[in-house]
Amino acid sequence: MKQILFAGVIGLFLTLIGTPLLIKLLARKGYGQYIRDDGPREHASKRGTPTMGGIAFILATVAAYFLSKLFTSWTTEDVTATPTYTGLLVLGLMAGMGIVGFLDDYIKIVKRRSLGLRAKAKMAGQLIVGIGFAVLALQFPDNRGNTPASTKLSFITDFGWTIGPVLFVVWALFMILAMSNGVNLTDGLDGLATGASVLVFGAYTFIGVWEFQESCANAVTLTNPAACYEVRDPLDLAVIASALMGSCLGFLWWNTSPAKIFMGDTGSLALGGVLTGLAILSRTELLVAIMGGLFVLITMSVVIQVGSFRLTGRRVFRMAPLQHHFELKGWSEVLVVVRFWIIQGICVIVGLGLFYAGWAADK
Repeated sequence: MKQILFAGVIGLFLTLIGTPLLIKLLARKGYGQYIRDDGPREHASKRGTPTMGGIAFILATVAAYFLSKLFTSWTTEDVTATPTYTGLLVLGLMAGMGIVGFLDDYIKIVKRRSLGLRAKAKMAGQLIVGIGFAVLALQFPDNRGNTPASTKLSFITDFGWTIGPVLFVVWALFMILAMSNGVNLTDGLDGLATGASVLVFGAYTFIGVWEFQESCANAVTLTNPAACYEVRDPLDLAVIASALMGSCLGFLWWNTSPAKIFMGDTGSLALGGVLTGLAILSRTELLVAIMGGLFVLITMSVVIQVGSFRLTGRRVFRMAPLQHHFELKGWSEVLVVVRFWIIQGICVIVGLGLFYAGWAADK
């Protein structure tokens, strides 16, 4: 458990001290945020704020993971101090999606092309990363025969029949694309996506710890082996979730209103990707739609807006995504952010409640 504490503290420390250094570097190079002309007028003042801040918490999370392993190996003889295939896979998904987002940000800022990567190129990048993750997640079984991912659908654990490797890859791709773009749409106000991510990664830290304690690998010592979790390396998932929680919390110090830096697509795609990775590998694929309920809600607002306009020529909201609708209704930016954080907190509580209820029902 020391790894979880170390990872969170290290991630927090690295982004607290590293983000202002990144701000100075980005400002010196003139890598400022592009602001849409059709957005809320109050956002015009944000033009030029350094972006691509996702670099800070991506690097901090990776460093926190490996440093927590190193510190644990120095202080104890814990066999879990060795990096696992599961952990490397999740970090690889985060880094891969971050690279796609970085290319998008770089083209927007340096090449002065407001839409960034061409739609086909951006989709191709996400598909390559997503397919690579999904295929590798079904490889390299441990000594109990468990691969990092399962070809069964899951809610709070696996259920139903296997869908097979091909459909699993399609399903994983859908989840990765949906969640990464959901976080991307949420990242429209200072600190909104970052604060919401802190809450959901905190929840996944708890889930990883719980699954580790109730792992089927320890079935001999459990009071009720029937309620155990057949998840490979749940402790490593908790370590990564803790590192992400700490890193995002430190980044939020600089990203909260008035933001000194934005995460950009570099950060939002990475966060959506790694959240999906945690859900798939912890066997909580459908539960993540509740745990990340704010991201789903904001995505659905865009779907509803576009669908309504195409079918009827009318808009349901004053502006989509949803956070801008409330801005145009007169809510201040801070008010929108705090109330949306509350919504995300409720989603996390409901999700954790369902997770625990599922375990208690089996017990």
